[in-house]
Amino acid sequence: MIDIHTHILFGVDDGCETLEESMELLGDACNEGITDIICTPHALHPQYNVTIEQVTNKLALLSENIEKKGLSIRLHPGQEIRLCEDLVEKVLNREVLTLANSKYLLLELPSHTIPSYIINIIQSLVSIDIVPIIAHPERNRAIAENPQRLEKLIRHGAISQITAGSVAGHFGKNIQKLSLKLISTNLVHTYGSDAHNSSTRPLLFDKGLAILEKKKMFDHIDVILENNERIIKNEPLFMLEPEVIGAKKLFGIW
Repeated sequence: MIDIHTHILFGVDDGCETLEESMELLGDACNEGITDIICTPHALHPQYNVTIEQVTNKLALLSENIEKKGLSIRLHPGQEIRLCEDLVEKVLNREVLTLANSKYLLLELPSHTIPSYIINIIQSLVSIDIVPIIAHPERNRAIAENPQRLEKLIRHGAISQITAGSVAGHFGKNIQKLSLKLISTNLVHTYGSDAHNSSTRPLLFDKGLAILEKKKMFDHIDVILENNERIIKNEPLFMLEPEVIGAKKLFGIW
C-alpha cells in the first residue's frame, strides 16, 4: 500500500521533530503494510515553507537510515502546497514539488474558506498537464457546510484526498460523517494518512480502511488504493462519477 500524504520528514514543519520520531513512524508504516510513502511537508504555508532542497536533503538522510535498519519501505519526494495566486507560475518555474515527480500536485486549501480564484488555478494547472489533488477537503469548513463546493472543484479538473484519521474518527464524529459522505458520493479519489507522528497524529491507515470495510464500501477502497499506486507510477487515475454511488466508471482521464 502507498501513503501519498505524510509529514514524516523531521525538523522541517509541524510533523516529526527528530530522526527518532521519523523512524518510529516508519516502523508503524511497515507494520501496517505500507510499502511506499510520499513525503509532503508544508510549502507556501503561512507558518511553514519547506524548500525543495530541504525535502531532498532530509529524504536522503531518512532513506539512509531506512537502509541501515533494513526496513522494506521506499520514500518519494513531494510537498503539501498551500493555495496561492501565483501557484501556476511557481509550478512552471519548478519552485515546488509534485507527488513523486508525477503530474499530481497535493494542494492545501485554507481551513475555513475556498478562495474565489481557485477555479482559475485548477484550470490553469490542468492546461499544463498538472492535476491538483485537494488535500483533506473534509476538514475545510466551506466544504463541510456545502459538499457541492468540492464537486464543483472536481468538475473543473481537481481530484481529492481523504485522510485516514478522518475516516477513523480521529478528528471527531462530524468530520468522520462528512468523510464517509464524500466517499459514498464519489467525491474522493485518493487516500493518505497526513501522519505527523506516532502519538498525536498517527497513521491510522488500516483503521480508516477497516471503517470503510465495515460500511461495505469495497469498490471505493479498491479505487483509492489503486489510485495511490497510479500516482507514483504517474498513470491516469480511476474516477467515479460524482453522486453516482457505487457506479464504477472512468470519469475523465488525466
